[in-house]
Amino acid sequence: MELVLTGRDAPASFVEAADLVSEMREVKHHYREGLPARKGIEF
Repeated sequence: MELVLTGRDAPASFVEAADLVSEMREVKHHYREGLPARKGIEF
């Protein structure tokens, strides 16, 4: 069985029990330029 959890600020107990933990961070995003979300893509 595989269990995938998503979200932010995982409790330390989750991180400790996990086999794989990834963290994503924004480097550049068009939202910061004031462009709206596109229907069917971002929402």
